[in-house]
Amino acid sequence: MEDILILRVYKSLVGVLGLLGNFLVCVVILKVRAMQTRTNAFIFNQAVIDFFGSVVIILQTDVPLPDPLPNDARGWIWCHIWISNFMIIIFFVSSTFNLLALTLERYFAIVHPYKYQATFAKYPRLKVGLTIAFCWTFGVLIKIYTIMIVENTPDGRCTPRPIPGSQAIGILTVFIQYILPVGVMLFAYVRTSVELKRQANRSGPSTVATAPGAPESMSDSLLRARRNTFKTLMIVFITFLVCWSPNQIIFLLWNFGWGAKFTDWYFLLSLALIASNSCVNPFIYALKYKQFRKGLLQILGKKSVQVEAA
Repeated sequence: MEDILILRVYKSLVGVLGLLGNFLVCVVILKVRAMQTRTNAFIFNQAVIDFFGSVVIILQTDVPLPDPLPNDARGWIWCHIWISNFMIIIFFVSSTFNLLALTLERYFAIVHPYKYQATFAKYPRLKVGLTIAFCWTFGVLIKIYTIMIVENTPDGRCTPRPIPGSQAIGILTVFIQYILPVGVMLFAYVRTSVELKRQANRSGPSTVATAPGAPESMSDSLLRARRNTFKTLMIVFITFLVCWSPNQIIFLLWNFGWGAKFTDWYFLLSLALIASNSCVNPFIYALKYKQFRKGLLQILGKKSVQVEAA
């Protein structure tokens, strides 16, 4: 249970918004057939991860722990799974790698379309499913050491404990779960942006401004949908950077010997930012993702709305 009142209120609000918003994203994608694309499969998985992450945020913020912890299996679970933050961190990390998979899916679809089509020519659902399963599995495996850095004491407390090579593990973890994915995604977004601009220039001015009432060609419509999806995902990525960077920088400096305390205000603020990332994506989709907005209007009863495929 969160002891600082302002953080408790904030994280409770974030959890509730994440719960409702991500549930709505899942409903729209499941209900609207035109939304059931490969790209939206990863967006759906992102919403599922953030939904369960929001559940854990609410439980960790508002549900009190037994004090002292029982000296049995229940106490071990409370300490090593819950208090160590293992449960919430696996959702955060799985979300990162799902965003990476989503980014690369759009990158190959736009920059290397022939390779993309060849890759998904056979068993597309299986390949997408395996990629999603990898995101979940890797999120668990990369944070398994979190279970080992705490211990139950005879007086019913859960305290940190040093483990051999913890500094090296911490630095390696930051590299794998943050620096490497961010580097790959930055490259993908820059390269995709250049390719979309090239496609727009090649297609001519009709992709930039179509005269009122004039019919739009299929290639123009596809390019416009791709650009909208790309811009939406770029905003999701920038939001991810804003929410994740402070915490990962603090954690990296701490592993290099900086004497930061995990009770300091700036570290607590960095945790609040990470929690915010679980609820913000549905608002981005509602404001910037035209395909999602049209799907939402469709399930609200406006049957005439047509959803474009990206």
